[in-house]
Amino acid sequence: MKSDMVSIIIINWNGMKWLPACFGSLAKQDWNNYEIIFVDNASTDESVAWVKNNYPKTKILINKENLGFSDANNVGYKIAKGKYVLFLNNDTRVTKTFLTELVKALESDSIIGGAQSKILLMDHPDTHDSVGAFFTSTGFLYHYGFGAKDNPKYNKQIDLYTAKGACMMFKKSVLEKIEVDGNILDPSYFAYFEETDMCHRVWLAGYRIVYAYESVIYHKMGATSSSMNNAFVQYHSFKNRLNSYIKNLGGLQLWKTLPTHLLFCEFFSIASLFRGKFKLSYNVQRAIFWNLIRLPVTMRYRRYIQTNIRTISDEKFLEKVLKKPKLRYYWYLSQGKTDYEENV
Repeated sequence: MKSDMVSIIIINWNGMKWLPACFGSLAKQDWNNYEIIFVDNASTDESVAWVKNNYPKTKILINKENLGFSDANNVGYKIAKGKYVLFLNNDTRVTKTFLTELVKALESDSIIGGAQSKILLMDHPDTHDSVGAFFTSTGFLYHYGFGAKDNPKYNKQIDLYTAKGACMMFKKSVLEKIEVDGNILDPSYFAYFEETDMCHRVWLAGYRIVYAYESVIYHKMGATSSSMNNAFVQYHSFKNRLNSYIKNLGGLQLWKTLPTHLLFCEFFSIASLFRGKFKLSYNVQRAIFWNLIRLPVTMRYRRYIQTNIRTISDEKFLEKVLKKPKLRYYWYLSQGKTDYEENV
């Protein structure tokens, strides 16, 4: 197992200040068979030069423009040689055994296709970024461990609907089965919800995604309440989440989820309007309109996914990753609050 290669894909956009900690900690790994694929999204700082000078064995790909998180990862994935593919944010610091523990989790069961590390906040190392997320009947994700203090209840392996993109690893053989038009992440998702869309297809292909708590990393930019009030974030989140469900959910589950999800979207938009957050309200409507315009392309993707990727019913996999939080959870979520949690 130690001889198997891990391909580590790191996306960068003007992230020079994070790179010494990230690369420095990777260099201390006890897993020594890995390649780093550094995909730069047209940075204007010294990122690329720094990597070339300090870590010359790194494979560097330079995009002519900022492709966002999704398509930049597609670029890196297409040259990955490893048995395992790790997606790692550039603003992370990893522990010595994190790769070993991720591989161990992936190899513990043949139907485990992906795993997420325990992701703690770099500035508050006793606090979780997020343990991962569950599906809910409203279509909004239930973020388990979001901003919570670390404690023994988080030291158990559980199934996740979606891993967090800051640090997640997959068997390459599994990713090859869920490609759509040769991509593993939807290139129309500039950012946000792209990993969830991919993880949904991993489940549809008959594989599990787990939380590998013994693999530990630290993340600089996680769990910030301010992100919930950012119109850019909300536009892409609402746009991509809606699009993902139209592509991935089966007919019956889509019929159950879509009307409720749209109702919650409209409620959020109206509430934002009354709170004077006009741009936020507008961007929710803009996200819905984008999906209406995009529908012919989305339906083509849907036909491919339902015909060529799906191997199990929604009911079979959602029973493992469905959470039914109380209504007040959604109020907490809309406020960007982190002090809400139910037992999992």
